[in-house]
Amino acid sequence: MVTTQAAQSLEVRRIIPAPPARVYDAWTTPDLMTRWFCPSADYTVVVHRFDTRVGGGYRIEMRHTSGASHIVVGEYQEMTRPTRLAFTWAWEGKSSADTLVTVEFLPSGQGTEVVLTHTRFTAEADRNEHLKGWTGCLDRLDTMLSAH
Repeated sequence: MVTTQAAQSLEVRRIIPAPPARVYDAWTTPDLMTRWFCPSADYTVVVHRFDTRVGGGYRIEMRHTSGASHIVVGEYQEMTRPTRLAFTWAWEGKSSADTLVTVEFLPSGQGTEVVLTHTRFTAEADRNEHLKGWTGCLDRLDTMLSAH
């Protein structure tokens, strides 16, 4: 059991070379999400449900080349285009409690600083795995938006 606040949350910051509205849209458009919303090119993303409104839900599958499948589900808590998103996050079929992801899109020079905060972890190992996953996702988002 984790007892420190630092072990219960993570924060990842990244400068993306695109305006905030374009970066926000990459998080809220299913066709764009399938291109980057996974930790590496070893995955294929399938969007099964995507209701982008406060109270709306999502169900996104990440299929690994090994055949393993990871499905994340949640509900949108806040959608303020182009500055902020917040949504719950839970792995389908796992008994862990919902966590909360908040993403801020801050103007930064010619781009956007993405500040992703993921909270409510109950185990440090889970937090560390999500840190690796989010880092990979943001690398892929950066690559996708840099290419256009």
